[in-house]
Formats: sequence, C-alpha cells, structure tokens
Amino acid sequence: MRILPPDQIVLDHVAAREPAIIGRAVDWANVNSGSRNADGLARVLALLEVEARNLPAEVVRIPTQASTTVTDDGAVRSEAHADALRITARPDAPIQVVLTGHYDTVFPAGSPFQTVTTRSDGALNGPGIADMKGGISVLLAALEAFETHPDRARVGWTVLLSPDEEIGSPASAALLAELGARGHVGMTYEPALSDGTLAGARKGSGNYHLIVTGKAAHAGRAFHEGANAVAGAAMIAARLHGLNGQREGVTVNVAKISGGGALNVVADNAVVRFNVRVPDAQSSAWIAETVRQIATEPPFPGLTLDLHGGMTRAPKPMDASQTALFEAVRETGALLGQPIAWKPSGGVCEGNNLHAAGLPNIDTLGVLGGDIHSDQEFAWPASFVERAQLSALILCKIASGEIDALKLKALRLETM
Repeated sequence: MRILPPDQIVLDHVAAREPAIIGRAVDWANVNSGSRNADGLARVLALLEVEARNLPAEVVRIPTQASTTVTDDGAVRSEAHADALRITARPDAPIQVVLTGHYDTVFPAGSPFQTVTTRSDGALNGPGIADMKGGISVLLAALEAFETHPDRARVGWTVLLSPDEEIGSPASAALLAELGARGHVGMTYEPALSDGTLAGARKGSGNYHLIVTGKAAHAGRAFHEGANAVAGAAMIAARLHGLNGQREGVTVNVAKISGGGALNVVADNAVVRFNVRVPDAQSSAWIAETVRQIATEPPFPGLTLDLHGGMTRAPKPMDASQTALFEAVRETGALLGQPIAWKPSGGVCEGNNLHAAGLPNIDTLGVLGGDIHSDQEFAWPASFVERAQLSALILCKIASGEIDALKLKALRLETM
C-alpha cells in the first residue's frame, strides 16, 4: 500500500480542521452525560445530532430498549434509557463499515469532575475527553474527510452512538448485534493507550445481582426466628470469591453487598453484586453454570435467592479475521508514520458485541490518553488529528480494495 493523491486530499482535510475536531470534543466533555443523567444525555445527544447533520447521511434517533435493574433493597425495576443516534450513508453499497461509539460517561451528574482543563504538559484533562467524546470527534472527522474521496461510493457506512456502554450496553446491545451481523468491518472509538497501543484480544464480561431474601426478627427477643439475609449474602460472596483461581483467566469480583437496617433487627434483605471476566467461550459457559448453581443453594434455611443479570459481553479472541485486520491497520499506520501495536485486555467494550455478531473490528481507534474512569482522565491534543487520519486512511484503503473487507468478513464467519 501507498498513499495516493486522493488519499492525501483526505488526510489534508483532517489536518485543516484540527481546532474544530478538538474544540467540539471539549465542548461535549463540558456537558455531563453520566449513564443515568437523563438531562445531560439529552443535551449531548442534541449536540451530536447537530454535528452529524453536516455529513451527507441520514441521521435518526433510535429508541433503545428498557433494562431491568435491582435496587439496594432488592426491588426489581424497569429502567428506561436515552436514544441512540444512527448515521447512515449508502446502505446499499457492496461494502459496509460499522462505526460505533458511546456518549455516556462514568461520571454522574453530581460528580465534582465536570470540565476540561489543560495540564501543564499540554494534555487535556476532563470527563470523557478520552472515553469517548474525543473518540466520537475523531470518528466524525474521519468520515467528513472520507466523503471527499473519489472511491467513496464503494463503501457504505453506519455510525451508532449509544447512551449506555459504560453500564454494559443493556439498552443498545440489540442494535449492536443487528449492525454487526450485516457489516463487513467494524471501527470503534475507545481510547488507545497513551503510547498508541491498541487492545487486541479482550476477555468477556458478565454482571450479576443476586437478591437474598430472609426473615426479619428482633435481634434480642427472637433472633432464632429470623433468617439473616446479610449473613447469607456474605457467605455467598465468600463462595463466589473462592471461584478465583479455579479456572485459568477467570476472575470473579464481588463488588458490593447491600441490605439490612437497624442493628437490633435480623436483616430480611440483601443484594450481592459481582462481575465476572472470562477469556473464552468455554470459560463463559463454565462460570455461567457455576453461578447459576450457587444461586440455587441458600447457605442456610430460611433464605431464598433470586439471580438477575448474566454475561453481557462475549470474549473477543484474536481469531484469523482479527489478526488479518490488525495487520492491515498496522500497514496503514506505517504509511502515516504511526507504529501500531496491540496487546490483550481484560477490559470490554462494544467491540465484544460486534465480534460476537460476526464483525471483525478494531475497537481502540480513539484518541491517545489514559487514566480513564478517574478525575485524572486525559487525552493528548495532537492525537486527535493523528487518529482521525488513521481512520480516514483505513476507509480509503477499504474503498480501494487494498484492505479486503469481504475477505475479512468471510474469515470471521468461518470461525462462528
């Protein structure tokens, strides 16, 4: 591969818009959009919709499905979620590229971390500037530039910007699965590491909520007439923790136990919340069955158990399609003087969902940064143009056939 004159025009288009690419990401990051901040999500969605309408594409809001949540007192409720934004161009083109991102962050409305500042070393520090409002700006910049390429008609593309990735994509999972099934190549905009390293193989993940119901009683007068749900929850949590080390690469993190009340009352309710990570499909099946079995065995009489949740993202191994795609991206990066490397990650993202649906994808095409999910989150300003140029050139090479999207899809289907 080499950079051809039409490709260079695309790259120059990105470079000329650097202030706007960075500036809009900063503006978006200055609006809180925690996953459960409905007002903030609505504001950011409106800003994204305005920006998306600059593209020659159909822009529509897509309602997402409700999800089930378990409150700390064990009540099971339905939770509504914000709309997703879908942007589509040339859906009948012979090659279809799926680009995804999320506009929610982990920072709730009441977080003290609300605005973007510039550190003394020049890095941008702000909520979601890397994960992933910076990535969304990179995504849009790449498409804006690609639409100047003479071969663009060969490639159709669909963007899905979701409101719930940071809580496991319960509302947008079905949309991701649909897109993944009919696309050929996927591009997702989680941040890369600060040195540009991409995530390669990813573990799978599951989130569980186990409701423990006991019987209340006076702790002094009638202790033995009660059944202590908090004590039962603690015993179950210890059993879950004991699964660590039983199977290679499988981890179980007991994140929270809630429930109970006054000190003189035997607790009649508790909730155990835990996350599991697995390296492969076999381990996923093992942990799902093991957790199910634990949830059928109350640790002592008088308790009932009710399990909610499950595996939310399947593992994403470096199969033949992933390996071929990463090598193509490495070659593309080399044309730009950007060394591309990757390593396994225990983290999960929408790339897991897309791969499970049959779509080979690169899922860390966003800005270079780090310390995400903390008030130290940062992104390097120079990486906005660099990463947008990388994505734009990938699209150019898919359009020219130098990256064979149809072959990549066929390789993925062979392993399903």
